Amino acid sequence: MTPEHFPVDVVMGDRSTPDPSPVTLINIFEVTQEHLAAFIEEWRQRAAIMHTKPGFISSRLHQAISDTARFQLVNVAHWVSLSAYDEARRDPEFQSSLQAAYTNRDLRFSATPGLYQVVAQHSR
Repeated sequence: MTPEHFPVDVVMGDRSTPDPSPVTLINIFEVTQEHLAAFIEEWRQRAAIMHTKPGFISSRLHQAISDTARFQLVNVAHWVSLSAYDEARRDPEFQSSLQAAYTNRDLRFSATPGLYQVVAQHSR
């Protein structure tokens, strides 16, 4: 399987999305309890790569409070624009790390990514 076919990385922006409007990547992960610690460590390594890329704003990995939750981890990452995100995801080091995660037989998970833009907001 080539890196551009890995489920966690197939998220590409629709070119009708206005640029440079900010985008948010939300990626939910199904990970078994036995693989959770290893997955988090590998996620941190990939996040460290993305952190250095132009246009990166922030990324947070959220862990479910309940061990029985279907989706144990949720990543929320913010980018200044769709083009910044698209460029960063093409990084060879990131792609190599992603490929290693998906081919690691000791690390079982599924990912469901999506790109989003704010359409409504409430805050104090």
